[in-house]
Amino acid sequence: METLLLNAKNTADIETAANILKNGGLCAIPTETVYGLAANAFNAKACSNIFKAKGRPGDNPLIVHICDMDMLCDIVAEVPEKAKLLAEKFWPGPLTIIMKKSEKIPDVVSANLSTVAVRFPAHPAARKIIEAAKLPLAAPSANLSGSPSPTSFEHCVHDLAGRVEGIIDGGICEVGVESTIISFAGEKPVLLRPGYVTLEQLREAIGEVEVSHAVLEKLEEGEKVLSPGMKYKHYAPKAQVTLIKASSKDYIKFVNEHAAKGVFALCFDEEAEKLCVSTVCYGSEFSDEQQAEHIFEALRKIDESKAEKVYAHSPKITGVGLAVYNRLIRAAGFDVIEL
Repeated sequence: METLLLNAKNTADIETAANILKNGGLCAIPTETVYGLAANAFNAKACSNIFKAKGRPGDNPLIVHICDMDMLCDIVAEVPEKAKLLAEKFWPGPLTIIMKKSEKIPDVVSANLSTVAVRFPAHPAARKIIEAAKLPLAAPSANLSGSPSPTSFEHCVHDLAGRVEGIIDGGICEVGVESTIISFAGEKPVLLRPGYVTLEQLREAIGEVEVSHAVLEKLEEGEKVLSPGMKYKHYAPKAQVTLIKASSKDYIKFVNEHAAKGVFALCFDEEAEKLCVSTVCYGSEFSDEQQAEHIFEALRKIDESKAEKVYAHSPKITGVGLAVYNRLIRAAGFDVIEL
């Protein structure tokens, strides 16, 4: 398949991307979180092709992207009051809200669940494409399933050229990790995936929010995947990753004691010069926002380096750090050492 390489700064290319989507094709588009592989959310065949292009398991639901609140009426059956409060506060932005779905949403989009995940992205190019297509767009991350998510046009081209009809360049994604996901499917709102909108912010806005055990733990055997990002191993480079929960001093000591050929450290900026193995940094120890912005780029650099074993220093597990930890623990397949 020939893949058109487009540019979001070009109005004609925005129209080309919209036409690809209106005609049942796939196009990778930028958002503020990560790049998404988009299809017409009402077209079951087109959405099925997302799974084929990515090699994505069919039990992993997709997120539907909108560009104005009026689009919700065709996507969800109802909008709970607390969901409205969150939408008013955080949309457009990196928050996905799960609600009861309308009959117009194909089962392939919701992975046969009675709910649908919806997001109103802040990225201007994403919104322009949705407006031009006049359609809500179903879009998971625009990468090969299981590998680190794409935060640049180049990442998408590397993974998807020849697999999809179009990829549009919208620059580097500012947030760097996928959206926060909160579900209103049950009696109480539940955080299913942490992101840039933090648990603390959600609780400040609407009160009690439960946290799914799957944020920090493996899914139980046979447990349903209720949202993207809950799979056991995800976001992973080819190298074996072990997450190290320790102070900076103890982390440096541990890594240096385990130095060997093929061993790399995925570390904070401040630690690199103190380590005697090859390093890839993913931000300052003192900025979880910076860590979020760079974590997937760093995991891709690990792949380019041909590392065999990676010791990753765990971030803190509060604020945006919880989102970074959630991605790293899945990249490591829950292989964790606590010092």
